[in-house]
Amino acid sequence: MIQGMLTPPAAVLALLFASGAPLEKTRLAELLELKEAELKIALAALSDSLAGSGMTLVETETEAELRTAAEASTIVKKFREGELTRDLGKASIETLAVIAYQEGATRGEIDWVRGVNSSTSLRTLLIRGLIEGKEDARDKRRIRYALTTEAFAYLGLSRGSELPRHEELASQTAVIIETEKNAAEDALEASSLV
Repeated sequence: MIQGMLTPPAAVLALLFASGAPLEKTRLAELLELKEAELKIALAALSDSLAGSGMTLVETETEAELRTAAEASTIVKKFREGELTRDLGKASIETLAVIAYQEGATRGEIDWVRGVNSSTSLRTLLIRGLIEGKEDARDKRRIRYALTTEAFAYLGLSRGSELPRHEELASQTAVIIETEKNAAEDALEASSLV
């Protein structure tokens, strides 16, 4: 059963909030150790409890997701417009540059190059349509971010190779990342031998 003092609806709310994306109902039931009928009751109770809160529970046959309610659309629209009208900050420009010069990068690679967490910058760039995320071909668990045509237009370019010192910086970055990756793999292998 659910650990701690959480009721099933509260536990569902916590999981949906933490995921920030739709969750499969079967996964919710599994995590909460609930039967299908119990999960259905918890989802209905959660939906009722969210009334008037600015949040709503959106359900399909197989998934559930926490979203802003329709009655909050005016304020959310104002918030989003504010994000879109601000200039990109230094962190977002750095993140955009890492993605551009690597011709696609995962969040881990971006964080490593910048030396800090890049989640907020990635979110800003995604909202503005300057980058898009796709499943990484080398590791299906990761997202690889790439520039969109909107980003090239924003930068006044028609392709990535037009970036200043593109060839030089792209090759240096690739070498550094590969060297670090190999060093990390060697360290992991050495620690497993001990």
